[in-house]
Amino acid sequence: MSYWRPLIGEPALGGARLAGGWCHFTHVERIRRNGDRAVVPISDVPKHVMDRLTSPRDVLAGMAMNAPRIMGILNVTPDSFSDGGLFDKPDAALAQARAMAEVSDILDIGGESTRPGAEPVGLDEEIARTAPVIKAIRAEMDVPISIDTRNAPVAEAALEAGADLVNDVSGFLYDGMMARVTAEAGAPCCLMHSIETPVTMQDDPVYEDVVLDVYDHLAECVAAAVRQGIPRSKICIDPGIGFGKTLDHNLALLRNLSIFHGIGCPILLGASRKRFIGTIADEPDARGRMPGSVAVALHGVRQGVQILRVHDTDETRQALSLHMAVTPGM
Repeated sequence: MSYWRPLIGEPALGGARLAGGWCHFTHVERIRRNGDRAVVPISDVPKHVMDRLTSPRDVLAGMAMNAPRIMGILNVTPDSFSDGGLFDKPDAALAQARAMAEVSDILDIGGESTRPGAEPVGLDEEIARTAPVIKAIRAEMDVPISIDTRNAPVAEAALEAGADLVNDVSGFLYDGMMARVTAEAGAPCCLMHSIETPVTMQDDPVYEDVVLDVYDHLAECVAAAVRQGIPRSKICIDPGIGFGKTLDHNLALLRNLSIFHGIGCPILLGASRKRFIGTIADEPDARGRMPGSVAVALHGVRQGVQILRVHDTDETRQALSLHMAVTPGM
């Protein structure tokens, strides 16, 4: 089996448009698990692969995928790694939603911390944290909303309250009913790669090849969701930066982000304020990692990532606006 990584270039050089978006490529790196790597022109890439790499992605939760979109993180939890306890009261959550909606394309509401070592939250508690906030946001705003959960009852309650998208860090592997709930609601979803659960995911994670292993895992998650009634056009994927990965794993995934366009779905990048940024930047305080988070987000945009999941929405929007304005062809 071969894997194909588009090598993003200058639009002036021509070539193909990546996923119907703002990036172009004339060559692709062909990768095989035996270690064989070769750079080949797009004329040597099989047609079915080029179709996956170049086909415009469908509108997702009301968002066109022809430009980068910002997903604002709103954790209504007491213990999330960077904003725990800030927005766990309904009034504070709604005020933050109002502020983030001014610059965000979608809001991601989470009621269970998935930081390394986090313990599970009871279903009733997770629903009580998220559904009322979603209902209040929906009553006041038209902004798309996603529910960040691994649990089908929580997703179902959130969809009933007005959520538009299900964002599951387990890729629908934690709760066997998640795909059914999502399919029956006709909702789009985001499937993320992780190993184990938040409690154990950082206990010496090992891969044969982290980029190819994550690719295969996500491709199978997408195929399984399609088999359970969710159209591929309603699925986006997330390589799961920081979830069951070491610093080197995270960097390898970031350097090779464009390979995931081969799965044929929009890509979500969630690296905001994560520990690897603090390690590289020598910033132990998660809330002090905004500059590094923006740098990683813009790197994702240069690799054609369609959705940026971030805490610092204002700063990311400003940086993104400037980046798109000064970059040729964007």
